[in-house]
Amino acid sequence: MLYFEQGGHWIADAHPESWSVANSASWTDRGMNPRLTILLIAAFLIGGAVFLWLRPADVPPVVPATATPAPTQPAAKPEPQTPSGASDQFLILAASWQPAFCEGAASKPECRQQSRNRFDADHFSLHGLWPTDEYCGVSSKLEQLDRDGRWSALPPVDLPVELRNVLDQVMPGTRSQLERHEWIKHGTCFGADEASYYGAATQLLAALNASKVRDLFAANIGKTLTRDQIREAFTDAFGRDAGLRVRIACADDGKRRLISEITIGLWGTPGDAPNLGKLIRAARPTDGGCIGGIVDPAGLQ
Repeated sequence: MLYFEQGGHWIADAHPESWSVANSASWTDRGMNPRLTILLIAAFLIGGAVFLWLRPADVPPVVPATATPAPTQPAAKPEPQTPSGASDQFLILAASWQPAFCEGAASKPECRQQSRNRFDADHFSLHGLWPTDEYCGVSSKLEQLDRDGRWSALPPVDLPVELRNVLDQVMPGTRSQLERHEWIKHGTCFGADEASYYGAATQLLAALNASKVRDLFAANIGKTLTRDQIREAFTDAFGRDAGLRVRIACADDGKRRLISEITIGLWGTPGDAPNLGKLIRAARPTDGGCIGGIVDPAGLQ
């Protein structure tokens, strides 16, 4: 007999078989023994569990052929590469003998301040490093200012402090803004920024001033050097036939003929550590220019 609550009291149910009959009929009406059914269900569950346990863990899931692959993140965009120098090209390194230049430009600030113990009194000075083209990407306004000689109106050249100090020493013309002119006219065609351009130019000049060529000039101040002597010194310093890539420029000062500048043909990529000898030897030969002249001492003669 079963009991259930009604109105706060437990009372007897006179027909408890109404639960058991209904429940037993749900099994016996299908012609199946309840115990056997329970055993089959248990076996099915145990078998499924064993299959999942034995299934290899590294088997990839099957993806239907029509499934759309999951989206992936795009590859990181490469950082742009900053050029460290120009590509292979023909260049001219113009190295001045400043005392001779000042004989004809005595009013320029760099010439008024020249003395016998200044760097440019017995070393080559930087005039410029010249690619074949000129005024690359320069506005017509800036080009006209440059051609008019209004160099102080040109934009300042942006250089690190250390490089600026070196340039002020080896290029006396910075006192007249020569570096602005050289950048606008020539440096803009070099293929790199101002620092790379003047970094290469000052290193090339340093190699020249550390060579037998500078030694030859320093030992003959006030005396005459011939073109052949100068070219031979280049070959001794920088390798076979290097002297054939060098041209001598002279200027007349009254009755005297002075060596005013040397222009050196180069071919290649100067880069961050230029090899002057290699660049010279790769260039094409040139005529020798002036046959010789005096190595002028500092100060007006």
